Amino acid sequence: MLFNSLQFVIFFFVVLLVYYVIPKKIRWVWLLITSYIFYMAWNVKYVVLLLGMTGVTYLMGLLIGQTQSGKMKENTKKHVSRICLVVAILCNMGLLVYFKYMNMFSGWFTFLCNKLGIAVAGRTFDILLPVGISFISFQSLGYVIDVYKRKVKAEKNPFKYALFIAFFPQLVAGPIERSENLLTQIQNIHKQKRISYEKFTNGFILMLFGYFQKIVVGDKLGVFVDTVFATPEAYNSLILVLGAVAFTIQIYCDFGGYSNIAIGAAQVLGFDMMENFNAPYFATSIKDFWRRWHISLSSWFRDYVYIPLGGNRKGIIRKYINLMITFLVSGLWHGAHVHFIIWGGIHGAYQVIGDMARTLIQKIKTKHRIPVNTEVFSFKVLQMIVTFALVTFAWIFFRAESIPAAFTYIRQMCTAPDIGVLFNGAIFQAGLNANDVRALMLCLLILFATDFVRYHKNMRIEKYLCTQNLWFKWAVLLLVIVCIVVFGEYGLNYDASEFIYFQF
Repeated sequence: MLFNSLQFVIFFFVVLLVYYVIPKKIRWVWLLITSYIFYMAWNVKYVVLLLGMTGVTYLMGLLIGQTQSGKMKENTKKHVSRICLVVAILCNMGLLVYFKYMNMFSGWFTFLCNKLGIAVAGRTFDILLPVGISFISFQSLGYVIDVYKRKVKAEKNPFKYALFIAFFPQLVAGPIERSENLLTQIQNIHKQKRISYEKFTNGFILMLFGYFQKIVVGDKLGVFVDTVFATPEAYNSLILVLGAVAFTIQIYCDFGGYSNIAIGAAQVLGFDMMENFNAPYFATSIKDFWRRWHISLSSWFRDYVYIPLGGNRKGIIRKYINLMITFLVSGLWHGAHVHFIIWGGIHGAYQVIGDMARTLIQKIKTKHRIPVNTEVFSFKVLQMIVTFALVTFAWIFFRAESIPAAFTYIRQMCTAPDIGVLFNGAIFQAGLNANDVRALMLCLLILFATDFVRYHKNMRIEKYLCTQNLWFKWAVLLLVIVCIVVFGEYGLNYDASEFIYFQF
C-alpha cells in the first residue's frame, strides 16, 4: 500500500474517522489493528516475520528489565542481561542477514572458492525481501539496547510494544523511532486531547508537501535519471553531470517526501515523530550533511555502533577506524551489493579527510595568523557547493547497478564534454520534454524556498506557514496543490512509483 496511492488515501481516511470517534483509552488498539492490516497489504505471510521479531525483542526486553530489578547478585544480573541482549541481536541480525544478504554472501563464497581453484556451483536463493525489515530490525533492537542500558523501562504490555514496532506511518521506511519518544506517547495515548487542531492541520500541510516532493519533483526527475543511468555511454558529460545532480535531488525528494508524509500522518493522529531531514543540501561539510540527512538512521549508527566502538575516546587513529567501520556498515545496511559498501566507504573517507583537513587548516591559520572569516555568506556558499559536489559524486555509486557501471558513468562524464546540448535540444531527448523541464524548474524553486526557510529560520514549512498571514498561507498551499494535480498525479504520462528506500 503505497503512500502515493488512492488505496492509502482511503485507508488513512477510514483510520482517522474511527480514531477520533472511539474512546481515547482504546485508540491504541485500533492503531495496532490498522497497522497490521497496512503491513499485510504488502504480503500477508510476512506478518509472521513481524510478529516473530516483535515477540523476541519484547521477551528479551522484559527479561532484561526483570533481571535488573531482581534480587540476584549484580554479576549475575549483568551476565543474564548480556545473554538476553545477545539473543535479541542474533535473532534480529540473523533474520536480516538471511532475507537481505544471503544471495550476496553466497556469491562471495562462490567467487572466493573459484579463485582458490575449488569448483563450487553458485546458488541463488529465491528470497523475497520483506518490506521494511531493515527499519523494523533497527527499531526493535534499539529498544532492547535502551532497556539494557537502563535508558527506558521495559514495556510490560506486549500489544502496546507491538504497536511501537508496527505503527503504520513509519513502519516500512522510518523514521527509525526511539522508544523514549514513540513508545512513551503510545503509553500515554489516553492523555491526548480529543483532537489537537494545531497538530491536525500542521500534519496535513506536512503530508501535502511530502506528496509534492515525491509525486511532482521526485518521480519526474526519476524519469530523466533512469534514462541517463541506463545507457551513460550514449550521453555526453554535461547530461551525465545533470543526471547525477538530478538523482541527488530525486533521492532527497523521494525519501524526504516519504518522511514528511509519515511524520505528517503521525501528527494528524496526535503523535510527534523525530525529524528525519533538515535541509541536507544546505550542509557546509560532510559532517554537517550527516547531521541533516536521514537523521534517525545516522543518529542510530552514532549511538549504537560508533560510540560503542569507542567513538573518539580512544585516540585519533581509533576514531578514524571507528568512522570507517560505521560508514561501511551503513553502506551495507542500504543494500546487499558492493557498490553500496563503496558509497559508505566514500562517505567514511570524506569524514576522515575532512577532520584531518580541519585540524591542519586551523594550525596553519593559527601559526601564520591568516585572516579568514569563515562566518561570512560567501564562505558558507563555497562550503555548500563543495559539499553538494562531493555528495553528488558519491551518489553515483549508490545509484549505479554495479561498480563497473559506476566507473563507466564517471569515465564518460569526464571524457565527453559538449556544452552544445544546452542549446540544441538534446537535453529534451532523455526522458523529459521541454514542458516537463519547465514545470520541474518551477517546482524546484518551490523546493528550494521551503528548504531555505528550514535552513534560515530553523522552522519546518508547516510551522512557518502558520506564522504568516492567512492569504499567504493559502496561496502557497493552493500553488502546491495545483502543482500536484497538474504536474503530478493527474499530469500527462504520470506513473506512480515505489519509494526508493522501500528496497532497503
